[in-house]
Amino acid sequence: MFKKKSLLVFLIAALMLFVSACSSSSSGGEKPEKEKDEGRTEETAEASGNLVIYTARDQTIVDKVVEMFNEKYPDVQVDVLTMGAQQVLERVRGEKANPQSDFWWGGTQSAFMTAANEDLLESFKPSFDASILPEHKDPKGLWYGEMLLPEVIMYNSDMLKKDEAPQDWDDLLDSKWNDQIIIRGVLASGTMRTIYSAMIHEQGADTPEKGYEWLKKLDANTKEYAQDPTNLYLKLARQEGSISLWNLQDILIQKNQHNQPFDFVYPESGAPILVDAVGLVKDAKNLDNAKLFYEFLFDPETRTTLAKDLFQIPTRTDIDKSTMPDWYKELDLKSLDLDWSVMAEKEAEWMQHWDENIKGKN
Repeated sequence: MFKKKSLLVFLIAALMLFVSACSSSSSGGEKPEKEKDEGRTEETAEASGNLVIYTARDQTIVDKVVEMFNEKYPDVQVDVLTMGAQQVLERVRGEKANPQSDFWWGGTQSAFMTAANEDLLESFKPSFDASILPEHKDPKGLWYGEMLLPEVIMYNSDMLKKDEAPQDWDDLLDSKWNDQIIIRGVLASGTMRTIYSAMIHEQGADTPEKGYEWLKKLDANTKEYAQDPTNLYLKLARQEGSISLWNLQDILIQKNQHNQPFDFVYPESGAPILVDAVGLVKDAKNLDNAKLFYEFLFDPETRTTLAKDLFQIPTRTDIDKSTMPDWYKELDLKSLDLDWSVMAEKEAEWMQHWDENIKGKN
């Protein structure tokens, strides 16, 4: 009997040692499968999840860049809502208490200055900070200029030769262009607000009445205000008008990628060169992914690709010019002398006056 009891005690002790050894092995070296899966999730958290972008970019650009981004970060679900640049500002402003977007992609420096003053943007110092000139970024890192957009005179090349089109801003006021000018709806467009504000500034920012008179004469020659860029392109291609005012990049995209009969004249006196900016939305829900997109967008390889394929002029000063396309190397940028802080301060007032007192009344 004693031997049987001793044998039973021995077996129980051996079993307990075996269970203890298994438990120790599980908690020490090799992780259980579930724990390993959770570890992988933590390692890749910054490259998965969602990203909501509000943008004023042309759809061609949006499709290209999002595709490139998802090639690098396939697990990030990118949702893009496209609207006019001014509409982005208004929407971000309206959602301040409960932000629905993470990244604001594309808008005038005036709009971003306004957003910065209204505490709508998240401060961020990206890796490329030193390569951006001070005049092309916010001193607190609230926004950075992604690219430069010269605003130029656009014309239908089936209707006019380059030397027949207006060569400078004042030429647009000649009565021979009556009912030949089609303008993108001004208030919703960052491009048009910049051009119109620049024309007022050129006549004298302290005496906007002179600028208003200039815009009255332009309005008298304007046949129609198109509701969006697509509508503008359609009307100009149909020869409903021969002249417009637009940004250089989109003109080159329409001409070279969509075979539209469009070309441009770079104004002799210079052009308003818009700093087209980007920024993080304050209190964004997917901030890490927004930062990933930020860095990707300014990566030298991305900038070179966008210059070659989509005619973008980068703000980064450290990109090797030998890698850039011929059109970029040949471009001679002459800028109007504009005080952008005054433009940001006065733009809303000036555009409201134009809309209420000038548009369609001449």
